[in-house]
Amino acid sequence: MVRIQRRKLLASCLCITATVFLLVTLQVMVELGKFERKEFKSSSLQDGHTKMEEAPTHLNSFLKKEELTFHRKRKWELDSYPIMLWWSPLTGETGRLGQCGADACFFTVNRTYLRHHMTKAFLFYGTDFNIDSLPLPRKAHHDWALFHEESPKNNYKLFHKPVITLFNYTATFSRHSHLPLTTQYLESIEVLKSLRYLVPLQSKNKLRKRLAPLVYVQSDCDPPSDRDSYVRELMAYIEVDSYGECLRNKDLPQQLKNPASMDADGFYRIIAQYKFILAFENAVCDDYITEKFWRPLKLGVVPVYYGSPSITDWLPSNKSAILVSEFSHPRELATYIRRLDSDDGLYEAYVEWKLKGEISNQRLLTALRERKWGVQDVNQDNYIDAFECMVCTKVWDNIRLQEKGLPPKRWEAEDTHLSCPKPTVFAFSPLRAPPLSSLREMWISSFEQSKKEAQALRWLVDRNQNFSSQEFWGLVFKD
Repeated sequence: MVRIQRRKLLASCLCITATVFLLVTLQVMVELGKFERKEFKSSSLQDGHTKMEEAPTHLNSFLKKEELTFHRKRKWELDSYPIMLWWSPLTGETGRLGQCGADACFFTVNRTYLRHHMTKAFLFYGTDFNIDSLPLPRKAHHDWALFHEESPKNNYKLFHKPVITLFNYTATFSRHSHLPLTTQYLESIEVLKSLRYLVPLQSKNKLRKRLAPLVYVQSDCDPPSDRDSYVRELMAYIEVDSYGECLRNKDLPQQLKNPASMDADGFYRIIAQYKFILAFENAVCDDYITEKFWRPLKLGVVPVYYGSPSITDWLPSNKSAILVSEFSHPRELATYIRRLDSDDGLYEAYVEWKLKGEISNQRLLTALRERKWGVQDVNQDNYIDAFECMVCTKVWDNIRLQEKGLPPKRWEAEDTHLSCPKPTVFAFSPLRAPPLSSLREMWISSFEQSKKEAQALRWLVDRNQNFSSQEFWGLVFKD
């Protein structure tokens, strides 16, 4: 009897073991199948290239487009979509079929598509645009598109007519761009109206016992706009609390000293205590407006602004900022600020629009309502998404024209797309003026040098053949 029970137990154990083995084997087969499909999908994305690449495990988190997955796509199927080749490695995407409304385009940074017959447009990121390698010779059906949200200091060549007019489409800070990014640092109208960080005037008047009327926070010193020279002169006539590396005379709390803390709640709370803030851009260009201008408006602080000559077109109301350009000397500006500081009625006139939640500038309201991208909004495309789709749609428009037997449209950027004068130098008081810094000298010479580089680059590109660095620099330094 005992033997029979042992045999039954042994048989049960064998059955259980066999069952577990079968389940494990089945799971392995399923995983292998998934792996094979993953490899096949990767090879399809690469348009049938013999070298298999594993599908990227990380796509740039900045890009959140609707994606169309390739399921056993054949090579001829990719021929149905125009290829948008990022010549700058901005997105890092080796291949993605992106949907842009009713149109679809294949976006990639893979330069092996350079000579593919469906490659229609080359996308450039301005900061990375250089002469080391360009997609030349440029074919008649090849469009060049520029995405550049930065100021001239990142790449001066782009700010001269010979180079900017190389591009068929642009997305820059200029309102004249095909995709204007003028409001790239402003999330919404609601944040301008918000009273979340507003410190009542009565409290600000009490805080004035230990705080200066003006605050300055800059750690990028001696930029092309020469803002530090102006602020240094202004400090001779009025008290300024300067927290950044430039002209620093006051320290932020240790946890806020990192530049990454500039959007931290604690930093906002400190700045919001001040009546005025010096909001000076690093370059003086039409429509180049950064967080230096929008941030104080969000916090309920009056910006004393120096930068875009067209800033009046973007003010929330006619009286929402003090413009440095309206004063002939820092001494006059200081006198005006002291007057507002001592007169509550005059000061409140600059924040009345915020207290009432009234934005009268229709240009600003329209720009925010009609822009095709969002800022820090997961429910909207970001501006790189919008740029890609803008180019994709333009390319498809031309394809449809050609299908009807009509000539394609050829757009070209104008020099108004990036309008910036050469770097300036303030000279107020020869007795107090410091010697021209090496950085100031660098910006001035860099601007002049960039004009020669732009002319040489355009001449070589117009020859419609590739060229060497030696040829380029030979032209630049030619007498």
